[in-house]
Amino acid sequence: MPELLDRLFGKDQRVRGYAMAIVAIAEAEGVLDTVGDELFGFAKAVEQNPKLREAITDRALPVENRRSLVHDILGDRANPATLTAISLLIDAGRARDLGKIAEGVVALSAERHQHAVAEVRSAVPLNDRQRTRLEEALSRATGRTIEAKVVVDPSLVGGVVARVGDLVFDGSIASRLEDAKNALGS
Repeated sequence: MPELLDRLFGKDQRVRGYAMAIVAIAEAEGVLDTVGDELFGFAKAVEQNPKLREAITDRALPVENRRSLVHDILGDRANPATLTAISLLIDAGRARDLGKIAEGVVALSAERHQHAVAEVRSAVPLNDRQRTRLEEALSRATGRTIEAKVVVDPSLVGGVVARVGDLVFDGSIASRLEDAKNALGS
């Protein structure tokens, strides 16, 4: 596990500490998978929405306003432990690290379950059957049990891009078009 933590966080002990604390609390409450999924989803939403990212990371805004915004967005759809974790990060001035911390929580959770997480970008939402088939294909390719975390990214045009640790599997139409363009010399 030290190698996993070093790969995820490098020398950033604070980010590592927050991820490990969130994992410990969520695990103690029996909601680790839920908190990991919700943190990951919220972090991706923040990453894709510059105004939201600015609103929750702007230290000029009162902490209570930033926490309130998160509660308004997630409301009853998120586990209270997830809301508490995000509030903690806002209070500590670490909201800018939400994505890295969420990745850490998901990876640590996966490590505890003896599987790997694939961050999958797909042009369209995947149904359960498609997700299962993708997880099975990635499992065969990596030799590990895979759990796919899917984020919709219309810029791919079609297909998927999956990242498992340092491995990237690019099956997107956008990359195929780029390859064709390069092959034609344009």
